[in-house]
Amino acid sequence: MFRIGPYTIDSQVVLAPMAGVTDRPFRTLCKRMGAGLVVSEMVTSDTRLWNSRKSSLRLDHSGEAEPRSVQIAGGDPEMMADAARMNAERGAQIIDINMGCPAKKVCNKAAGSALLRDEQLVADILDAVVSAVDIPVTLKIRTGWSPEQRNGERIADLAQQAGIAALAVHGRTRADRYQGEAEYDTIARIVNRVSIPVIANGDIDSPEKARQVLDRTGAAAVMIGRAAQGRPWLLRQIDSYLRHGEYQTEPETSEVLSILTGHLQELYGFYGEFMGVRIARKHVGWYLQQHPEAAGFRKHFNQLETASDQVSAVTALLGDSAAA
Repeated sequence: MFRIGPYTIDSQVVLAPMAGVTDRPFRTLCKRMGAGLVVSEMVTSDTRLWNSRKSSLRLDHSGEAEPRSVQIAGGDPEMMADAARMNAERGAQIIDINMGCPAKKVCNKAAGSALLRDEQLVADILDAVVSAVDIPVTLKIRTGWSPEQRNGERIADLAQQAGIAALAVHGRTRADRYQGEAEYDTIARIVNRVSIPVIANGDIDSPEKARQVLDRTGAAAVMIGRAAQGRPWLLRQIDSYLRHGEYQTEPETSEVLSILTGHLQELYGFYGEFMGVRIARKHVGWYLQQHPEAAGFRKHFNQLETASDQVSAVTALLGDSAAA
């Protein structure tokens, strides 16, 4: 349990914001599965682009459990401040600033982890956003731009000075992308430097790993990203283990089918059938990664064009497995 501003987060498990993944259907599912906090996928700070269908869906938080955390990305302090204000007006209760994304299309616009190269700009953005809203502002960073420019500890100092309410740290530099071992010792040093809650992120894919990372870093919580794709029940497994030291077994195939078909229906309802069917394809691929018939099934599934055909196909595959 930890606090972000006025909000008590009652689980040490946080869902990482992931572009193209943590939409409202997935966030709602993960919250139900044990995440204490879920963070929206990244929204551009350029509010002129908010009229696009993609942005309007990313900005839709109706019916979501509180606190609603919205991540913004950009490299201009004034635009970031405006984006924070407008998101707060639309129902955001926490603003999260992205300085951790390593994607080229984000870094090429001097946003995401590219900002870590310019500490003065970091300070200016943090000050502008914190001053712009009366809700908590959190920050997600990496440990630096490259192994030669590892300045995560200095950025953490700037964050605390600016009034940032919590800090998530992915234990790699931008240059590392997702390669190599996560630097938990760097996260531990950041934890020791600041008094705000620090959330440890990077390579946490099991309850045991979550416990090890918390013990090694002293962080307030762990942030789970790619490991939750197709395995949202991992969040409740980690939560149960951290809370009670209890292992939860993998869900029965019948429960996986129930979770997956429920997720599909939420996607169709949120995006409409045409888009929902297309977005469902990647999620079903993740859910069925370990299934012995995954490769052949995915090829067939990705050619299906209607919601009812998708649900029938998944039900036939997993229904047969559950009955076997």
